[in-house]
Amino acid sequence: MAVGALTASLLGGNTASARPDIDPGLKERVATTLSLPSPPGQDDVRVLVFHASAGEEPPTVDAGIAAIEKIGLSGPAGGRFETVATDDPAVFTNGRKLGTFNAVVFLTGGGDVLDPEQEAGLEAYMEAGGGFLGIHDAARTEPYSDWFTGLVGARPAADSPTAVQRATVEVGDRLHPATRNLPPEWKRPDTWLNWKDNPSGDVHTVARVRELTYSPGESANGWDHPVSWCRDYDGGRSFYTAMGGTAASFAETDFRDHLRGALAWTTRLSQADCKATIDSHYTAERLTQPNQPGENDQIGEPHGLVTADDGRVFSIGRGGTDSSVPVVTDWNDPDIGRGRGEIHVYDPATKKSTLVGALDVFGNKGGGDELVKVEEGLLGIELDPDFATNGWMYLHYTPHSRINRDTHMAMRQVSRFTLDRATDELDLSSEKVLLDWPVQIHSCCHAGGGMAWDSEGNLYIATGDNNSSQFSDGYSGNNPEPNFRGVSFSDARRTAGNTNNLNGKILRIHPEDDGTYSLPKGNLFTGEEPDEGGGKTRGEIYVMGVRNPARISVDPATDTLYAGWVGPDAGEPSTTWGPAKYDTFAAITQAGNQGWPYCMGNKQPYRDRNLPDPTTPLGWYDCDAPKNESPNNDGLVELPPVTGNTIWYSPQGGGVDYPRDENGVPSYKTDEQTELLPWLKGGGQATMNGPVYRYDADSDSAAKWPAYWDGKWFVGDFYDDTQPRHAVLTDPKTAGKGGLPVHAESLRRIVPVGEDGIRNLMDWKFAPDGSLYVQDYGRGFFTSDSKSALWRVTYTGGGPTPAAAELARKAEAQ
Repeated sequence: MAVGALTASLLGGNTASARPDIDPGLKERVATTLSLPSPPGQDDVRVLVFHASAGEEPPTVDAGIAAIEKIGLSGPAGGRFETVATDDPAVFTNGRKLGTFNAVVFLTGGGDVLDPEQEAGLEAYMEAGGGFLGIHDAARTEPYSDWFTGLVGARPAADSPTAVQRATVEVGDRLHPATRNLPPEWKRPDTWLNWKDNPSGDVHTVARVRELTYSPGESANGWDHPVSWCRDYDGGRSFYTAMGGTAASFAETDFRDHLRGALAWTTRLSQADCKATIDSHYTAERLTQPNQPGENDQIGEPHGLVTADDGRVFSIGRGGTDSSVPVVTDWNDPDIGRGRGEIHVYDPATKKSTLVGALDVFGNKGGGDELVKVEEGLLGIELDPDFATNGWMYLHYTPHSRINRDTHMAMRQVSRFTLDRATDELDLSSEKVLLDWPVQIHSCCHAGGGMAWDSEGNLYIATGDNNSSQFSDGYSGNNPEPNFRGVSFSDARRTAGNTNNLNGKILRIHPEDDGTYSLPKGNLFTGEEPDEGGGKTRGEIYVMGVRNPARISVDPATDTLYAGWVGPDAGEPSTTWGPAKYDTFAAITQAGNQGWPYCMGNKQPYRDRNLPDPTTPLGWYDCDAPKNESPNNDGLVELPPVTGNTIWYSPQGGGVDYPRDENGVPSYKTDEQTELLPWLKGGGQATMNGPVYRYDADSDSAAKWPAYWDGKWFVGDFYDDTQPRHAVLTDPKTAGKGGLPVHAESLRRIVPVGEDGIRNLMDWKFAPDGSLYVQDYGRGFFTSDSKSALWRVTYTGGGPTPAAAELARKAEAQ
C-alpha cells in the first residue's frame, strides 16, 4: 500500500457477491438513514479512494493511491485536498463518514464489490451532490447494476486488447480542467478498453483515443473511441477515464494533471461544462413553413444565408422554382434560363419569413445533362459590416440581362444594394456593380458563390471553375478540346489553374464607400507582375486552384479563411490518371494555390493531357512546381507551388493516401491506401463549409452554444450518410500548411440528419446570439420543395457545474 495515504478498513465488512433483486424502496430508506449533507464534503476538501476488487487487487492500486495523494498535497493551496483510501465497502452505509468526502474515486478492479445497501448508499451520495471519479477497471465494477453503468458511462467489451500499446489521444475539450493543459495530440502507452456500447452523445467526451495509432482488436469502436468523459449524473458529478490501466501511468506528469483536473471538478473546487456534447441538450427547430404551391413565398431554392446583428436572418434562393413551374431551355428563346433570385428575411421576433427583394437572374433551366442544367443564378450574400446604419447588402449573381445567346457567355458580378429600412425592401435602383467577369454558360457547372468578411473590411468572394464535370472521366478537369465558339468548357486550366482568370478562385477586395474597390496587400498577385511578358495576373486573386467553393467563412478571431469545394466525379482512383474524386476543405492563412486541376488532397498529382489527343496520358503534374501548358491558358505558365489541404474525402474514405514513388507520385492502388481521417467517407458528396464558432462570454443569450465549441470549425456535406457533419479542431502550428485536424466531433444528432431532419445541408452560420441557423436545400435538384427550409439549433443544457454557490473554498477557487 502507498506510504502516507490514510488506508484502513474503516468499518469492517466484506465485499459483496452476486446481486440479488433489489428492493425498490431500499434507496429511499438508505438515504433517510444516511442523512447526508447536500452537497457532501466541506471546504476542508477530502477525497475517498475506494479500491476493492472481487478478485485479486490490480497492480495499479498502490500507484494510483500514491498519485492521488501527491496531487492532493501539491499545487496551489486552493486546490489541495486530503486523501483517504479503503477497500471496505461499508463506508457507503456510514453517513457520518461518507458525508465528509467531496468526491469518491473508484480505483477498483472488476466484479461486484458493493451489496445492494452499499450501492444504495453510493446512489444517495450522488443524489446529495457528491462527486465520482472512475479510473480504468472501475468500468468493470458492479456489472449487474444499470445505475452504476450510467454512473461510469459505458462497459468494456469482453475482448478489449490487454497489451500495453502506445497510442495517440485526441484531446478535444480545451477548457475542462482535466484537459486544458494537455497537448491536443497526446501520445502515451496504456491498455486501451473498447466499449460494448459507445457512450458518445450520452456523455460529454473530453478525449478520444485514435485507433489508427494502435491495434484495437475486433471489438474496435472506430474513429469515435471515447477514452475520458464526464457528465452531471443523478444529482452529482461523474468523471471517468479509461486510462490508468498500468502502474506506470500514474507516474506520468500529464496523466496526473488529467486526474488533478478531474478531481478539481468532482470535489467542487472548480466549475466545468460536462454538458456541451450531450445530444439531448440541443433543440433543432424548423422555422419556415413550406412554400405555397408554385410559389417561393417562404424561401427560395436555398443557396446561402447571412445573419444580421439585430438577429434577423437573410437567405437567398438561387433561381429555381417549384418543380410545377415550367422552365425555358431553348437558346432561341429570349427567356432561356430566366429565374428569380430571391432574398427572404426571417425575423425571430415575429417568427415570420418575408420576401424583401428578387433579382432577374440566369439560373433556371431545371435538371438534365451538362448542356441543359445550370448552376448560375443568385449565388452569394453578405451584409456590410455597417449594415445596421447603411443597409448595404452585397449580392453575387448572374444577371439575365447580361447573357449572350449567340456565344453562350454571361457576366457574373458582385453588386452592392441598399435595403430600404423604412419599407424593408431591396432598392433595386441602388445597385452599384463592384466587380464583374465573364463566364461560359454553354455547359454546366461549378459557380461557387460564397462570400465573407475579415476584420479589416476585406470581402472574400468564392468563384467556381466554370467547367463541365464531363470529358475527363471524372479525373482532372483538363481536357482542352471541347469548346463552344472557341471557349473551352472542360479545361479548368483555362479558369481555376489560370493566373489571369477570376473563375475557380477565392478573390479578396476592399469595397469602398463609392461603390468601387481597392486591392489589399498580401493577395497572391498584384496584377502588375512582369513575369512572362506581363499582363498575365489578376490582383483580385487571393487563392487559386479551387473547383467549386460554394461556402467560405472567416474566423473573426484570427482572420483565417476556411473554404470547402466539391471534387470531380471519378468513383475510384486510377493508376493512369490519378486520385478519385476528392471533396476538400482547407484552412487558409495566406494567399496560395490549392491545386485544382493539377493536384488534390495532400498534394496528390493528376496526369497531364493535351492536344492533339487528350485521351493520351502525359506526365504527372509537379505539385511543387506546377505548369499550365494548356492552349486555353492566357496566364502564367509557371504557377505558385501547391499548398496541401486540410481535409479531403472520397468513396474510399477520409484523408486517403498511398505509398509514393521516388518522384512523389502515389501508387493510387486501393489495396495500398491509408485513411488518415477515418471519421468521414464520401460517395455522393458535396462539401458545405461552415463557420468557426466563437463563444461570447458577455452575451446573456440562453440559446448560445457552450464555450466548448469555441475555435472549432464546422465542416459538412450536402448529403447526410457517412459524409462529414462535424466540428473539427486544428493545430494553429500546422493550419494553413496542410496539417490535418487533430480532433473531430460528430454533429449528426445535434444538427439532425434524416428525411425529417436537415438532410440536405446547404449553409450554416452562427447568429450573434450564439444559436446556429441552417438551410436545408430540400429533396430535389434545381428546385425548391416542401423540405426547403430554414432551421435553428439552440443549446438548452444550462451552464457549468457545480453552481457557483456550491463551490468549495469559493473565495480561493474564483
